[in-house]
Amino acid sequence: MLIKRTPYLLLIVSLFCTFSTVAQTVTKIKGSSKHRFYLGADLSYVNEMEDCGGMWRVKGEKKDPYVLFADKGCSIVRVRIWNHADWTKYSNLEDVKKTIKRSKEQKMRVLLDFHYSDNWADPAHQSIPKAWKEITDVEILGDSVYAYTYNSLMALAAEGLLPDLVQVGNEINSEVMQYTEKSEGKTNWKRNVALLNQGLAAVKQVSKKTKKPIGTMLHIAQPDEAFAWFKSAAQHGIAPYDWIGLSYYTQWSKFDLAQLKAEIRKLKTKFKKRVMVVEAGYPFTLENADQANNLYDTTSQIPGYSISPSEQKRFMIDMTKAVISGGGEGVIYWEPAWISTICKTQWATGSHCDNATFFDPAKENEALPVFDFFNESLYKK
Repeated sequence: MLIKRTPYLLLIVSLFCTFSTVAQTVTKIKGSSKHRFYLGADLSYVNEMEDCGGMWRVKGEKKDPYVLFADKGCSIVRVRIWNHADWTKYSNLEDVKKTIKRSKEQKMRVLLDFHYSDNWADPAHQSIPKAWKEITDVEILGDSVYAYTYNSLMALAAEGLLPDLVQVGNEINSEVMQYTEKSEGKTNWKRNVALLNQGLAAVKQVSKKTKKPIGTMLHIAQPDEAFAWFKSAAQHGIAPYDWIGLSYYTQWSKFDLAQLKAEIRKLKTKFKKRVMVVEAGYPFTLENADQANNLYDTTSQIPGYSISPSEQKRFMIDMTKAVISGGGEGVIYWEPAWISTICKTQWATGSHCDNATFFDPAKENEALPVFDFFNESLYKK
């Protein structure tokens, strides 16, 4: 990585002052009269799938995935970044540059997702990067978070690749940067907020220095847990941020679509933030195309919906309508292009998402009807 980690970086007071943001008064996506909402895709796996011979098709014709998603109406691409994942050569700064460059060439916006880990960060796993594991002083660790975030973004800025939005952490229901492999149940909110504030401050400073608006987001898995988390964060002094990001997976949430809508409305009203669902998905089949077990199974199915290509499309459109009706401003699908290839994960060969992508592996990865979810004319606000 081309990231300079300087754990003893001193922060100046101005970083903690409120910096005017992109978000609060803008209805349309800045810089684009075409799109009213953020309807997007997490394409973090695409570069790797291409290297492993993956192909995506429309009517039998091979397509560049970035071009295809843009042509279908995708307005934002989400991409993750790990600090230093020694088990893969992807999702590092150089890989992220490729994704952002190709996304911007197709006029799509970009949401950069900092995991602040060397591996998957989620409610059950928030493991501190190896490079910081010996740092126990919260102030010094915060300086490291700031320096890593700032230097990563400035490296992107040097190549004209600044993202439009930045997630400070991924599914941070649990305390961030823990010293254990699995997340411990209790959150030290003083430490948690101190570290998140440094990430937020770094994004704000890059935006100020580059004179480029960058929205900041805090991301929680499942709407069920969001209100309590953001209430605690506010009580413990979380710094100004622009967006509440949510994951919404029917197999892990107790909320139906009506409850999702109501919760988004509640979050907007209480915390005065913009809201987006940045992870969602639904299977089109229960068949498995490879050796890798699929994350989506029968527990994804909710009353009123079955599992088929047409039902995948119907669910995504209905869910997006619920999000927008509740005041949310978009939905990002996870991961619609993670097709089955000869690539290996940490657990098996293939994709753990092949039954919930936008492509049918039984038909040489032919595009599925769910692409219609990107059609903004379906949604009113």
